[in-house]
Amino acid sequence: MTDHHPSPPKLSAAHLPDKPQQDVASFLALSPEGPLLGIDPGTKRIGIAASDASRMIASPVGVLVRRRWREDLVHLQSLVDTRGVTGIVLGFPVNMDGSEGPRARSAWQTGINLQTGLGLPVLMWDERLSTFEAEEIIAGNESRGRHGKHWIDAVAASVILRDALAAIDRIEGPTSPA
Repeated sequence: MTDHHPSPPKLSAAHLPDKPQQDVASFLALSPEGPLLGIDPGTKRIGIAASDASRMIASPVGVLVRRRWREDLVHLQSLVDTRGVTGIVLGFPVNMDGSEGPRARSAWQTGINLQTGLGLPVLMWDERLSTFEAEEIIAGNESRGRHGKHWIDAVAASVILRDALAAIDRIEGPTSPA
């Protein structure tokens, strides 16, 4: 069963900051509720995950084989529209020592392009060890045939999104019934 939500209104460039966010509180000010898309950017493939509307669960969606940016953006826009996505969590591949190398600089540009192209706020999320964790998850499930190696990027995207959702939950705190 797939949640179907009406498309959120696109924010104009005037309503978004110049660059993606690294601070969860700043991101929440731009996207306070609704489903999020998690993206694990790669040079050949883009892993994609999505949260539910309550931002409690992160699930792998699939892998997009990269083509031209405009084609990739059309595919991502379709997911945004279908799922009612209100923000993007983008894997930020910093080095183990926290420094930013060429892959991190490329991810920054991807974040800017996503924010401009989709009209949604982007949260850059430290993805150190997400691929390793995804490989461990897949290895644990291979005997059941649930995932194959082709799902590694989607599972990594779900790990990135899950970790961001946990940070969002820590900031928002427990929700009391109204």
